[in-house]
Amino acid sequence: MKTVKFTLICTLFSALLCASEVMPIDLQSVLELGGANNLTIKEFQAKQEEALKSLEKAKEWWLPNIYAGVKTQQLWGAAMNGNGSFYTDVDSDNLWGGVGVKMRLNFADGIYKTKAAQLNVRTHSFESIAEKNQVLLSCVNAYYDMAYEQLKYKAYKNLAEQSDTLMQQIAIQVEAGLRYQSELLLAKGNHAHLKLEMINAQSAYERKSAELVRLLHLKNSVKLSIGEELLLPLDFQTISDINSDIAYTNRAEIKAIDSSILSLQKEKKSITEGIWMPELSIDTYTSYFGSLRGDMTPVALNQGSKQLYPTQGLNLSLLWNIPLGELLYRSSEEKYNAKIQTERVKLQQMDAQINEELSNATQDIEIGKEKITLSKEALNSTKEALNQSIERQKQGTAKPFEVFQVQQFYLQSKIDYLKAISDYNKAQFALKVAKGETL
Repeated sequence: MKTVKFTLICTLFSALLCASEVMPIDLQSVLELGGANNLTIKEFQAKQEEALKSLEKAKEWWLPNIYAGVKTQQLWGAAMNGNGSFYTDVDSDNLWGGVGVKMRLNFADGIYKTKAAQLNVRTHSFESIAEKNQVLLSCVNAYYDMAYEQLKYKAYKNLAEQSDTLMQQIAIQVEAGLRYQSELLLAKGNHAHLKLEMINAQSAYERKSAELVRLLHLKNSVKLSIGEELLLPLDFQTISDINSDIAYTNRAEIKAIDSSILSLQKEKKSITEGIWMPELSIDTYTSYFGSLRGDMTPVALNQGSKQLYPTQGLNLSLLWNIPLGELLYRSSEEKYNAKIQTERVKLQQMDAQINEELSNATQDIEIGKEKITLSKEALNSTKEALNQSIERQKQGTAKPFEVFQVQQFYLQSKIDYLKAISDYNKAQFALKVAKGETL
């Protein structure tokens, strides 16, 4: 009865697998899809584009505004003449129509804020690179976690199938009077345990596949699968070549913070050095100006009954606008100083984080090599022991529980080997990111 239940559960899991669209994937595809489809990367790319548009806007500081149109003015009641006399019962209608150019040049904003905007674009560019590296590292970790769980599931599945064959052999031997019934019951219990572990491994594999699908921004119906039967350790990092100073200067996070500090310093100059710079204002126009009354037809105008007259104007000013509050209290300057100090604290935090990442990655690689060597040795030994035990069991010279115990040793050795390679390869990529290399 229990065997039927476990078979039913396995069938349900297989049905779920078939319902999903299985998509084979490898490490190269993960890196390519992660860089192109990940939403976090797209968000930072959008922020970089926003900063670029802000720079283009900042470069417009010297361009004038062009205006054209018609204005009217009506006055009823009293008006004051130029000599100070008041006229009552005034009824005035004026019309202005023309084009003009108006320009206000703030030299402080033009010089310092434009440069700050340029540096801000660099800041977002470095932030985008840094975030892309972190996202791709998450994708790589998810890929190796999924590969580990998938191969772990296959290991349990293969051993469960082998256990089923062994159980059938023992059942035949029990019927022939060569084995005890208790040995068959032990074989059934071992088989059920392996199928249960296989289901747990499959569930873990499904979760890791869903995580990688999310990171790669693929369709929800997709189920990812690796084609390899066994993971292979990577070896492209030389620990002896690691230089923490070079890693510090290469990290995009450091470059982004440095660029942010320079941007804030340039922007601060618009209220320190720029406070002494004048603002140039120019307003010039050409128009027709006059009364709305009288005959306004072109014929009447040509005959000398003009109501509109051509006018030109030019208003030019060069003014210094010096805020005494800023000179006395320097509140805006201190605000920029606080922001700059915050960025410098981030630099110190990032320095400590980089040292930690380098230390952890190098340690994981060094330990990982030893773990791979030991687990591979254990895997080879237990595999040979399992083969010999199965042959002895066929000949009736080995007890079933001995075979079951060797199965467990072999399975644990294989899981340890897969885990060691998975962790080692993840450490390789973690070291690349820690050194400031681009994935």
